[in-house]
Amino acid sequence: MKTFATRFLSTALIVGVLAAMSSMALAQISIGINVNIEPPALPVYVQPPCPQPNFMWTPGYWAWDGVGDYYWVPGTWVEAPQPGYLWTPGYWGWGDGGVYVFHGGYWGTQVGFYGGVNYGFGYGGGGFAGGEWRGGSFAYNTAVVSVNTTVIHTTYVNTTIVTNTTIVNNSHSSFNGGPNGIAVKPTPEQETFAKQPHLPATAAQTQHEQVAKQDKSNFASANHGVPAHAAVARPATSVAELQKNAVVAKAAPGAKPYVARPAAAAAKPAEAAHAAPKTQPAAHAQPAAKPAPAPAKAAPAKTEAAPRSEKPAAHPAAAPKAAAPKPAAEKPAAKPAPHTEAAPKAAAPKPAAPKPAPKPAPAKKEPEHKN
Repeated sequence: MKTFATRFLSTALIVGVLAAMSSMALAQISIGINVNIEPPALPVYVQPPCPQPNFMWTPGYWAWDGVGDYYWVPGTWVEAPQPGYLWTPGYWGWGDGGVYVFHGGYWGTQVGFYGGVNYGFGYGGGGFAGGEWRGGSFAYNTAVVSVNTTVIHTTYVNTTIVTNTTIVNNSHSSFNGGPNGIAVKPTPEQETFAKQPHLPATAAQTQHEQVAKQDKSNFASANHGVPAHAAVARPATSVAELQKNAVVAKAAPGAKPYVARPAAAAAKPAEAAHAAPKTQPAAHAQPAAKPAPAPAKAAPAKTEAAPRSEKPAAHPAAAPKAAAPKPAAEKPAAKPAPHTEAAPKAAAPKPAAPKPAPKPAPAKKEPEHKN
């Protein structure tokens, strides 16, 4: 009886631990990082050949240092945690609060949604074309990936799947949604797969990311979006190893040197444009109602126009011109009024002139009739 109870408790404990591990894996995958600065574009680089069988390609990506800068995590080949598992890359996505949210990558039996970002080398944005598991061995599609054929013999070429899984991304954007982002949404199948249990990044991947963070030349503020160490054949264990073995990146065609852009400025240009007219009419309505303060010297009008570089010439120039004529028109109107009233007073003596002229004439004629 005691033996049965012991076995039952042991089984329950193991099941509980496994469930907790699955929950932790899901929690680690779902936890994201919120940043209000737009991530740099993806650089262009050459993929190092796969060094040994059953290694999976994990694309390079921009990570956040937690302080105020992005740094490049080089792409590398990583051993799968177990046969049959594929890597879904992490990606940056536009969040509801006007920020960029990072969705971490994970291992699973199929490749899920990674924002439609075209990382290349089998990750064209709409699926995976880099190879497939055949029993306990991984076969590589050399149409899109590079392998060391002296040690890897399970290869094939399939260009059709490459075409079907590629999303054209000429701007090399590294994030989904929002301003300048990739406008792709997950399919129902990808949404379902995202809710299933997955495995987080391996210890080698985690160490590789930490080493990349120590390489100051891979920070966007230093390389302006073109990392000096873009990819390595194996996960790096030290900065010296990374700098020695990494391939150099090139800027994406047509891409300008990276300059950090706050999300607020990039996300709400329309709102800022509409906000300016709302404030400006109110300012013009006040001088119109009170002409006296209007000449109160065009200083207030200039101060308002300064922050709004979009329309400084239209409103500030119209304000002084409209205010200046109005006081001039009102002052002359007040002065002529007294002159108009004085004019009738000067005309009043005119009726006195006709009285002396007609009356003396008849007085002289009356004596003539008496003679």
